[in-house]
Amino acid sequence: MTMPLLLHGPGMTARESLLRPAAALALLLALACPPAFGAAPSAEQRLEDAERARAADLAAQRAAAAKAQEAAEEERRLAGEQVVAAARLRTAEDALAAASARVAELERRRQAAEQRLAARAADLGPLLPLIVRLSLYPAETVLAVPRPPEQAVRGVLVLRGLAGRLEQEAAAMRDEQAEVASLQRELDEALPGLTAAQEDQARQAAALDAEIDGMRALRAAAEDAASDAARQAAAHAAEADGLRAAIARIDAERQAAEARARADRAAAAQRRQAAAEAAARQRQEALARPAGPGVGEPRGQLTAPVAGSVVRAFGDSTEAGPANGVSYQAPPAARVVSPCGGRVVFAAPFRSFGLLMIVDCGGGYHFVLSGLFRLDAEVGQRVEAGGPVGVMPSWDPRSPGSQRPLLYLELRRDGMPINPAPYLSSGA
Repeated sequence: MTMPLLLHGPGMTARESLLRPAAALALLLALACPPAFGAAPSAEQRLEDAERARAADLAAQRAAAAKAQEAAEEERRLAGEQVVAAARLRTAEDALAAASARVAELERRRQAAEQRLAARAADLGPLLPLIVRLSLYPAETVLAVPRPPEQAVRGVLVLRGLAGRLEQEAAAMRDEQAEVASLQRELDEALPGLTAAQEDQARQAAALDAEIDGMRALRAAAEDAASDAARQAAAHAAEADGLRAAIARIDAERQAAEARARADRAAAAQRRQAAAEAAARQRQEALARPAGPGVGEPRGQLTAPVAGSVVRAFGDSTEAGPANGVSYQAPPAARVVSPCGGRVVFAAPFRSFGLLMIVDCGGGYHFVLSGLFRLDAEVGQRVEAGGPVGVMPSWDPRSPGSQRPLLYLELRRDGMPINPAPYLSSGA
């Protein structure tokens, strides 16, 4: 006669043990009996496999973290190279600014000379028939109308004076025409220099953009690898924890080991709490670290943000009152650099300022830059002094009426605007 299998748990009678669900009985039989040929692996085997997979994932995660650290060091190295590249680009932009200003001035002078020439031609237009007749038939023109001798003589004198005046006007027109031709030649000679400066700037800007894109790709690849390894480790850890919990419940029913299971869970909770506290401490330490070295004493040691010239200084009169910052008139598509080393705390469109960036330099100092066409730094990113952070809009120097974009720079200390000029070098 077949005897029933009794499953006794803590505080349970034999009858209650016989009435346990079939699922628990099947799981207990799978743990107690060796698997038959071709049977599915047991829970212990699955747990061991999960533990091995988790160990492998943890190793991969550590390797990914090491690669991320290497990527961070490479990013710092590239940041230094970007400062050098931005300095080379500034030289090209200075040449472009000079060529743009020369072309714009020559174009303005040429148009002014053409306008003066057109005005003289308009003034002499009604007199052209008389000039032609006098040049062909001077005597006949004077004697065409019968006049007394004294009036004829007076007419000859008037015509002589008019002829002299007409000769002066003709000479002035020839001078204006010669000036227009000379200015056009100078403009034609200056345009290749402008084109060469624009091409040099474009090459330098493309090289700098390639370095920026490479740094972003390197950072993204390192972060993706670390994230993938962490997700895989978490998935295998969750699987192992689930199998361990199932075995712990079965062992508690078979061997009354609930105390040990509670201790294990308490230890896991303590580890999680310790990890959370460590993460919180790391976050606090990161927030406590200074954003940058500050700006130091006002001795002109900081890099000007863009090539070009200052068109509005700190304190100049504006419609809203004295200016709180400095406005630069930059060459077309000029590169904008950070005046100080620090952390980007804002980088987005802002009201009527357009694209606006704020760099925390440390020590209560912040630089505000607005009027950019493109931003090349993100919030939270550390930037070096002289490192590229954006690009100005382009404009056509051959069009005197074109609107030149302005870069607005403001320096704030403890939230109050101060004059940035003493801190900046006079290279721009």
